[in-house]
Amino acid sequence: MDALAGFYVLHPFWLWLAVAAVFLALEVASGTGWLLWPAASAAATGAIAQALRLNGLVSIGLFVVLAIASTYLARRYLRPVLEPKSPDLNDPSQRLIGQRGQVLTTFDQGRGRVFVDGKDWAALTDEPVPVIGQEVVVIGVEGSILRVRDLSN
Repeated sequence: MDALAGFYVLHPFWLWLAVAAVFLALEVASGTGWLLWPAASAAATGAIAQALRLNGLVSIGLFVVLAIASTYLARRYLRPVLEPKSPDLNDPSQRLIGQRGQVLTTFDQGRGRVFVDGKDWAALTDEPVPVIGQEVVVIGVEGSILRVRDLSN
């Protein structure tokens, strides 16, 4: 234990860098985004502790303050910037919502086929049955079936 304390006194940067690496490894394993900021705070604490020769308690206090502040600020101000404004890239069918198409077949019991985005799709509707050639808009996607509504309503 004396060796670890001596190492910390001489090289606080490396100890804090190891703490940052642990937080980053946990972040990669969890993928939540919550541990990214404590990892950055640990690295910053290490640099500050090395430059200013802070003792252990002061550097731990600095880490706690930086971790709380950076997590709060990132969640408060970066979330609106980082949230996707378009549908998830892993679910490209969601980009069809809001697009217009034409009815290809007569709808039977709310089921039919529509032409949207250059492709023929199975479609559902809860509204009055649209006729062939009528324009519809996609209001939802359920697997590979589009939920549509008549544009004239």
